[in-house]
Amino acid sequence: MAKKSNPTKELREKLFLQRKNCYFRMDKEEIKASTKFADKYKKFLDSAKTEREAVNEAVKLLEEKGFKEYKKGAKLKAGDKIYRNNRGKAIIMAVIGSAPISEGVRLCAAHIDSPRLDLKQNPLYEDSELALFKTHYYGGIKKYQWTTIPLALHGVIVKADGSKIDFRIGEDEKDPVFCVTDLLPHLATEQMSRPAGKLIKGEDLNLLIGSIPFRDDETSGAVKLGILNILFEKYGITEADFISSELEAVPAFKARDIGFDRSLIGGYGHDDRCCSFPALMATLDCENPVHTAVTVLTDKEETGSDGNTGLCSSYLEYFIYDIAEELGSNGRDVLSASECLSADVNAAFDPTFPEVNERNNCAYVNKGVCITKYTGARGKSGTSDASAEFAGRIRRLMDSQDVIWQTGELGKVDMGGGGTVAAYIANLNVDTIDMGVPVLSMHAPYEIISKTDLYMAYKAFAVFIAD
Repeated sequence: MAKKSNPTKELREKLFLQRKNCYFRMDKEEIKASTKFADKYKKFLDSAKTEREAVNEAVKLLEEKGFKEYKKGAKLKAGDKIYRNNRGKAIIMAVIGSAPISEGVRLCAAHIDSPRLDLKQNPLYEDSELALFKTHYYGGIKKYQWTTIPLALHGVIVKADGSKIDFRIGEDEKDPVFCVTDLLPHLATEQMSRPAGKLIKGEDLNLLIGSIPFRDDETSGAVKLGILNILFEKYGITEADFISSELEAVPAFKARDIGFDRSLIGGYGHDDRCCSFPALMATLDCENPVHTAVTVLTDKEETGSDGNTGLCSSYLEYFIYDIAEELGSNGRDVLSASECLSADVNAAFDPTFPEVNERNNCAYVNKGVCITKYTGARGKSGTSDASAEFAGRIRRLMDSQDVIWQTGELGKVDMGGGGTVAAYIANLNVDTIDMGVPVLSMHAPYEIISKTDLYMAYKAFAVFIAD
């Protein structure tokens, strides 16, 4: 017997905004593909916990796919695959399109830095026969979350003679790890009476690194001397070498599946590697795009995008100008005709803390990649606010290629909010909108995302840059 039509149901489906779970909309093959993609992503997450490591991994993958490092003045033609490494901490990659460069580029911009604890320039000290490192936290964190968890040290040390040592301790199972201590509850009466933001103060984030004194020295500072002796014997460094170092304490956790159904991924640095990895993979898979596809993985977003590796710098603009000139166009005209997806995360609705979100305008886990028309704080401070025309174009493009997407803001209007790199690219006269993966526990040492949302981000970026 034929099913009776339900006009009311049909009208609802036609007129209401649809926000169905990805698992009701994806077929078995696409779900399988999302799982496979997540497995690749977890490996990247574990191997690229800092911006330097993310650039190193990107270069390796790019060169395996035939990308060549680009120098100003090199000849370019449609189909060429190029990249430019900015000081080992940011990277731009491009696939030259068949359309004239004067029609603009399709730009994806994501960041590869994440909140962490940086060592101070003179970090090592001894107190009560314990050796510790002083740290300065990087980005927006809840400081209490960084105590009593295993931490690894990543980064570089440049010695007095100019030689550089790559540092990565705490990731191998045989490595030691490091830790910030905390008070036992029995003695924490005063501490627990403080506001949450002051439970742990910035100067309390001291990294415990050792306790054995140098045997031939019973004077004060013997433990510090013992640590320096280990570092000198193993790496040839002295205390003065810390001044020219960049050492970052990051969680020593591995990325893992979460849930009985393995539908979620827990790990450090989802913000913004769950967008930078899909953008990278979309570029690697890009063949013969119509418009030139450009992807930038940038540094310093978590601290305001300043510095010569952040997007307040001109390095992206210079790259566009260089390739525009080589292809017979003007860089300013190219930028004005360009379009950008600012590939950054949004906050996923958390049923444990529903009061911070307005349910009709927030992102949900497993409902696809999130399009964020504007970011900013309270009265849209610090946002570019994409035009209705550009938002409409992105909607049509995503729908035409069966990309599952949703829309959302970062919390209720007066709750706070946050920014992305979108404003800095829009300031170059580029049509820009935010698009990224919803994240639970954002900026915590262990964040959570959905595998389907991650895969839809990849699909969205691939569709956009190939257009």
